[in-house]
Amino acid sequence: MLTAILNDIDQLKIELNQLRPLDSQSVCHALDIEYTYESNRIEGNTLTLSETALVIDKDMTVSGKSMREHLEAINHYQAILMLKEFVRAEIPLTEHLIKQFHALILQSIEPKNAGVYRLQALMISGSSHIPPTHFKVPEEMETCLAWFNQQVQNQTLHPVLLAAEMHERIVSIHPFVDGNGRTSRLIMNLILMQYGYYITNISGDMESRRDYYNSLELCNTVGDKSSFLLLIATYVKNGMTRLIKITQG
Repeated sequence: MLTAILNDIDQLKIELNQLRPLDSQSVCHALDIEYTYESNRIEGNTLTLSETALVIDKDMTVSGKSMREHLEAINHYQAILMLKEFVRAEIPLTEHLIKQFHALILQSIEPKNAGVYRLQALMISGSSHIPPTHFKVPEEMETCLAWFNQQVQNQTLHPVLLAAEMHERIVSIHPFVDGNGRTSRLIMNLILMQYGYYITNISGDMESRRDYYNSLELCNTVGDKSSFLLLIATYVKNGMTRLIKITQG
């Protein structure tokens, strides 16, 4: 099934390259707002899609919502703009770049932890996975980037699987005190865009969030990445199919 989806994705990429849907700034902006909304929603942010748009576009304050939730929306949107600039400039993925994304995600929220590897052990709420101790985080991240660079050099792994793998590896290391999910999803999308794909949005509704976390749990508890890779590939395919429909009206 995964192979079939990847084949579909390759065909959709050809179609999208002919249509060039993101030449439309209004479509691009709406999708960026939606991605911000869904990625924050996965982490518990309660702003609605329309409220997220108001905070970002109109600099409005939404009654009953915390300042942190407002900052999460603003920061994430700015991180998307930075992501696209990195892609245009063909800046390679490095530990420094990952820290830049994280620093922006936690900007004005947790300044002392923004862009800094954690200096304490931690447990992930609702998960039996215990990330490596903080002493090992720098070594684990260095190994993670070395693996990525080797895969890029070998060119044997499909870009969608490479992006999904990096997402899973980073979030499993959990290098930061907070903001690991948002950062790892941004890195996944950076890789996708570097290979000519489009931003992939993982839904943040309750059922989708449960499937997402369950598939990550299988990666860490039994070493089975198949469901997670299939999940991400399906999101990539569905997102590309939707873009074609939007472009064709």
